[in-house]
Amino acid sequence: MNTNNAEPTSHRTVHTVPLLTTGVPGLDEVLGGGLPALSFNLIAGGPGSGKTTMAMQMLFATATVDRPGLFITLLGETSLKMLRYQQCFDFFDPTAVGSRVHFLNLSEEALDGDLDAVLARIVHDVETLRPGLVVVDSFRSLVRTAEHEMPDGQIERFVQRLALHLTTWNITSILIGEYQHQELRNPVFTVADGIFWLTQDVDRNSVVRKLQVVKSRGVQHMPGLHTLKITAAGVQVFPRVPIQRTTTHTLGGPRLSSGINGLDALMGGGIPAGDSLVLAGPTGSGKTTFAMQFVLAGLLAGESAVVAVFEERPDVYLARAARFGPAFVDAVASDRLRIIYLRPLDLSVDETLQEIREAVAAIGASRVVIDSINGFEMALAPTFREDFRESLYRLIGTLTSLGVTMYSTVEIEAQDQATLTGYRVSFLTDIILSQRYVEIEGELRKALLIVKMRGSDHSRAFRLYESTEAGITMGETFGEYDAIVTGVPKRSLRAGP
Repeated sequence: MNTNNAEPTSHRTVHTVPLLTTGVPGLDEVLGGGLPALSFNLIAGGPGSGKTTMAMQMLFATATVDRPGLFITLLGETSLKMLRYQQCFDFFDPTAVGSRVHFLNLSEEALDGDLDAVLARIVHDVETLRPGLVVVDSFRSLVRTAEHEMPDGQIERFVQRLALHLTTWNITSILIGEYQHQELRNPVFTVADGIFWLTQDVDRNSVVRKLQVVKSRGVQHMPGLHTLKITAAGVQVFPRVPIQRTTTHTLGGPRLSSGINGLDALMGGGIPAGDSLVLAGPTGSGKTTFAMQFVLAGLLAGESAVVAVFEERPDVYLARAARFGPAFVDAVASDRLRIIYLRPLDLSVDETLQEIREAVAAIGASRVVIDSINGFEMALAPTFREDFRESLYRLIGTLTSLGVTMYSTVEIEAQDQATLTGYRVSFLTDIILSQRYVEIEGELRKALLIVKMRGSDHSRAFRLYESTEAGITMGETFGEYDAIVTGVPKRSLRAGP
């Protein structure tokens, strides 16, 4: 076989499928750019998972006067009842009904189990309206009614005929159905070009909806489960963004000031840009103040910052930051500082990431603060807490891949100071600062230790520090004490030179 005339791979024409913007935030990203045009799709899942709302949102987003949208209801809700609830969403445009968006109810034909009559009505309206997108809801209820009366193979032939008609008319179509995972061998799954699986799980007092793209021909979609939420705006998908950690650790790179006099010198010149730092300490040790001074240093240097708080509201945070002057309030007013309050008890990691990523992109932030990791865990839905270390790894890895420098705080129990972070996350972060209480001559003092700095020299000595109204001030070392890690140091008589 002569391969000399074979066309080089680099010169071959790559054919791409035209994509439609779905109008569902986050869904295009999961689908690899959008919904393939002229595709035959199925949105499946249990009751209340968001199937109809997602399809309706896509219909209003894609419909035009020239290529309107057609929503066909069968044995589910009537068109009037469905519109009564769907019009509560922001995406619903009442002026589009009857012009860009049309509704067809086939309940009578569906109740008779007459698949030929159903198909004939669909064909007639499609040929009349020439829609660009057709939605059939609920297709599953039609099949359940007919399958008891139709001979074997009749339903499969109906599905194939319907798919053939819709695709030959240059139409993108969506079928909605309540299916279970064990029904994946159903004929409709074989014919469908795309399958979107929606689930709704209850874990204790939390309800979490998720989306999985089981199948999508013509595009490279994101695998895995993606969090889905329904709000007044409609459906929003939070893609499970893969980690792309690109940070390198080399001596001599740019450094950022910690904002605390004396600490930068202990860290070999400051915090390497693009690194992730975790400050761990017991309650009252000044963790938030440390983080505030890190933000302040950036603001005074003309940088922008994003602060995600989980345990107090932004107004309370700004009130505490007032000790440092007007810098924080002025930065919020000039949109150089975004304070994100994330307190709901059913958050997902991807939802948190989405908010922070959007804020970072909007203001060009170079510094991000998470205050605190404990609050972040408590704000997550229980199902996400089960894999919290993996969640934290994705949070840190994704944010540092954006080129920002992260500063996170975590509270540890005072009696458990030797664990450093309390979350066994030392391998997830580049820098660990450990705060602890120590008793010296009957007085409780605060000490700081730089436990770890990747790719950088740093001090290995314990340093006393004080938290004052003006902020953190670093003190002397414990040169004449041993057993500092126990919290009860012992004075040691050092031998002279």
